[in-house]
Amino acid sequence: MSQIWGVVKRMFSEDNGSPPNLDATLADLRTKTPTPVFWLLGKTQSGKTSIIRQLTGAEEAVIGSGFRPCTRTSRQYHFPSPDAPLLTFLDTRGVDEPGYDPTEDIAAFDPRAHVVIVTAKATDFAQGNIRAALEPVRRASPSRPVVLCVTCLNEAIPRQPHPTPYPFVPLLAETALPSTIPEALQRSIDEHRRAFAGLFDICVPIDLTKPEDGFPNPNYGGDVLKQVILDVLPGAYRQTLLRLKDATDTLKDIHLRHAIPLILGYSSMAASAGALPIPFVDLFLLPGIQSRMITQLARLYGQPMTAERFKEIAATLGIGLLARQAVREVMKFIPFVGSVAGAAVAGASTYALGRAFCYYYQDFYEGHVPDTNTLKKYYHEQYTAAEKGWADSENLGKPGKE
Repeated sequence: MSQIWGVVKRMFSEDNGSPPNLDATLADLRTKTPTPVFWLLGKTQSGKTSIIRQLTGAEEAVIGSGFRPCTRTSRQYHFPSPDAPLLTFLDTRGVDEPGYDPTEDIAAFDPRAHVVIVTAKATDFAQGNIRAALEPVRRASPSRPVVLCVTCLNEAIPRQPHPTPYPFVPLLAETALPSTIPEALQRSIDEHRRAFAGLFDICVPIDLTKPEDGFPNPNYGGDVLKQVILDVLPGAYRQTLLRLKDATDTLKDIHLRHAIPLILGYSSMAASAGALPIPFVDLFLLPGIQSRMITQLARLYGQPMTAERFKEIAATLGIGLLARQAVREVMKFIPFVGSVAGAAVAGASTYALGRAFCYYYQDFYEGHVPDTNTLKKYYHEQYTAAEKGWADSENLGKPGKE
């Protein structure tokens, strides 16, 4: 216990920095955590940022400032944070310029990307450079799904409402469009499907606008796109996106909307640590992961976190947690069963801890601090629900469970 608490204390110390090798260990864990990677191909202003906003709920300014260069012609955005990402977006820049060579980006992205998302504005038919870039990407991994998004539909039918209800089932290359769709919009969508023939699997027409733009439905086709992406993702990666979708769909509180992705990101890393088959190793990793999560949550809520405050709140919540962890570690001597149980407990305890800290901070904002019994009860409710969800999703990834 004293060693574990020492890890936590060092995490909140300005002088001592991170525990030895923690950063390297967390970097290795990130490679083992099922983080969906989306490769975006399309011209500037063709709707790529709107798609990221739809999938993450992040604000446009946050997305813009979150991108970092990763090759000479591309950049990447880890959501919600590079430290514990849930989703990663790879944006190829300059792809619409003559002379773009995709060789470097294919070498960097091909082993990582799970889905390619191509964006083309409805009224922009000059897509030759995008098609030329997509061809070698498609050849590199013919089985990887490519989703063609025809965007900015309102530009094809100015001053006309969108067809309602949404009439576009996910379109294959040969799917006939309903006759109720305005002719100009039909021509636009058909032309893009013809231009990218053989290079995409599903076409989803969308119009993702801002509320202030005045369209009756600023999320036109967004839910269909999200479902299509869920359908084409591999099982474990699908579960990551589902957790994010389920957790954020009904959130109203602005702090929680930003906090939940952070909590889920660190919980996924904790689950990866808990699944390590070596007994007792993750007892020393989890404090580091959870402390980093709490540090970011404290910053989000504008409440400085010290080692003493962390210890005070964690002590309130931690009754029985170490006993569960110890039982789980012993179970790791049982092949397969122990890793599944370890992932569920580590992921669930991290998730419940993050939610409990949010609960604590929210009450603090409202002028009072929850009593020990209330906070503990809330923690255990979140833990029980999360542990079941983690165990179910782990089982989904096993053969015959898809």
